[in-house]
Amino acid sequence: MPARRKRPAAAHVRRWRVYTTRSGRSPVRDFIANLTDEEAADVAAAMSDVRRDGVRAAKHVAGEIYEVKADSERQTLRILFAQEGARDQVLLALEAFSKKQKRLPRDRIDLAQRRLRDWRSRGR
Repeated sequence: MPARRKRPAAAHVRRWRVYTTRSGRSPVRDFIANLTDEEAADVAAAMSDVRRDGVRAAKHVAGEIYEVKADSERQTLRILFAQEGARDQVLLALEAFSKKQKRLPRDRIDLAQRRLRDWRSRGR
């Protein structure tokens, strides 16, 4: 009997989702909506790199929080996110901001961690 060929494993498609508060607000979506078209395109390109390459295209920040950086002409934009789902296929954007100093502000990391706990507590 001939040997059976193994099928390649199905690629797990990563997709971005944004954190939404209990009242329905989306701070990350609001932040991006207030950017210029060029800045929003820079953020979208950086997020696309992470969607394609996973966390290899991001920087580990703390615990389960990662950072994706988008350099625009006038400022450096950051998205803090975590991986969710059975196969880490969901990239959950938790916080977005313009970073002016060299160090990542601890309060932004803490906020992202609180939002991740809130998201999970609601079984999203």
